[in-house]
Amino acid sequence: MKGLVFQGPGRMGWQDVPDPVVKDPGDAIVRVDVVTICGTDLHILKGDVPEVTPGRVLGHEAVGTVVETGGDVRTVRPGDRVLISCISACGRCRFCRESRYGQCRGGGGWVLGHTIDGTQAEYVRVPFADLSVHALPDSTDGLDAVLLADIFPTAYEVGVLNGAVSPADTVVVVGVGPVGLAAVATAAFYSPGNIVAVDLAESRLDAARALGAHATAHATEEPEQLVADLTDGLGADVVMEAVGVPEAFEMCTRMVRPGGRVANIGVHGKPAALHLEDLWIKDVTITTGLVDTSSTPLLLRMMAAGRLPSSSLITHRFDLGQMEEAYDVFGRAAETGALKVALRGA
Repeated sequence: MKGLVFQGPGRMGWQDVPDPVVKDPGDAIVRVDVVTICGTDLHILKGDVPEVTPGRVLGHEAVGTVVETGGDVRTVRPGDRVLISCISACGRCRFCRESRYGQCRGGGGWVLGHTIDGTQAEYVRVPFADLSVHALPDSTDGLDAVLLADIFPTAYEVGVLNGAVSPADTVVVVGVGPVGLAAVATAAFYSPGNIVAVDLAESRLDAARALGAHATAHATEEPEQLVADLTDGLGADVVMEAVGVPEAFEMCTRMVRPGGRVANIGVHGKPAALHLEDLWIKDVTITTGLVDTSSTPLLLRMMAAGRLPSSSLITHRFDLGQMEEAYDVFGRAAETGALKVALRGA
């Protein structure tokens, strides 16, 4: 089969790779029908995730069709359409029993496209299939569902829930790429008073307004002053960092009010300064996190009810064999206006 292979920092290729096979009784082999590219994949290509070694098939988000299962799989069978979660869960370790699947110590966690071959290929082996894929009804469009593999649960769990968004809050999302936009959309579940989006790209600020942001600010045009004006100088109740660069994180800590929350979502490849000389007295809570995807069933129900603007985030569509072109378009989002790209299999 063909897969998108990481060849080292700055290098990748759509090339022949071995077909996946069932290795463990809990495995499922899935034909990839719709797949997408994540900002984390771009971090991998930059060399920010050293655990990913050359030769790895990338990708951790997909919708597909089960073609084979191991003997222990009970929840899906060949022919079923499924959402492949970005997180795999053994279901037995301490963290899985607490629904903290991202921290799985039984061989799961974020493994697809990280420590085992991922979804940017014609077929993929999914371990622990009973907890790591979700059956989809025939009426569900794969372009809608694929965004529930990662960006919506990540935004909701690591941003909105960790940030404890509440009614009437002032919420700031710094970085409104796909995950930041999903944070804008899911923060709206809790009726905040203001949602403020901050980014460098006007196209993404436009998208944030369309998804419910009450105010937007270009990252170079004093967003901190805008937040101060909206809150009578107090600062935001919740600030989410969805970029993954030190400057964005440090901006978030300057925007938060005393007693407020900073929820870091971004994948950081470099150290960021933590200015405790300013923060120690402010009772600020800072959270980090890898998504657990424990909210995926809830989000699937929200999608079925028409409450998630999922496919509206997909701006570019490709055939699976156009993977390298799709990476180029997604990687130059400031020029191309790409929010999320989707690729369909044969």
